[in-house]
Amino acid sequence: MHDHGGTARPHPGDGPVGGTGRIVVGVHGTLAGFAALGAAAREARATGRPLVAVHAWEPPEGEAAYMLRPDRAWIEHWHAEARARLARAFDDVFGGDPAGVVAVERRIVRDRPWRALCEAAARGEDRLVIGTRGGRRRGSTTRRVLAHAVCPVLTVPVPRLPRRYRGSIRRATVEDFPPRRRRHRLTGAHTRTRTRARSRR
Repeated sequence: MHDHGGTARPHPGDGPVGGTGRIVVGVHGTLAGFAALGAAAREARATGRPLVAVHAWEPPEGEAAYMLRPDRAWIEHWHAEARARLARAFDDVFGGDPAGVVAVERRIVRDRPWRALCEAAARGEDRLVIGTRGGRRRGSTTRRVLAHAVCPVLTVPVPRLPRRYRGSIRRATVEDFPPRRRRHRLTGAHTRTRTRARSRR
């Protein structure tokens, strides 16, 4: 698929926050995206910089096919879906906005991910954070970001897993990992009560 022309198009209402030297992170619904978001928040907290989280999206059939039969209602629907995915990522990783960060911007951009990220981090003093699969082979988004970025880029790999599990884990979300159940210890009074109950049987 060829890149469509033009620049990244933020949706109305997704304006930028002020300041210089921002931490820009690409967020998507994968474990690599969650890892990148967490690392970017730690970097923003440690350096006192604003955090800009970018979620890029395109029409499912691609821009070229969409232009043959444009539909404003569907565009609004897909934008709302993208906004919801970004909100879920923040909720899953932080339970909302990350604590200790001076400013947080959630940016929804209709464009290719690599281009949206490079245009969001267009200043030399910015820092760009992206999640990667790890290993020697890099995805197309990672390769293009590294080739076109004008600022330092931090790549955050997901933990290495046995080969037989990798296909499943790439498709996993936070919902696939339920919280561990807490084990409640019995107090002395509870222990004595249960002992007496057994002795009466």
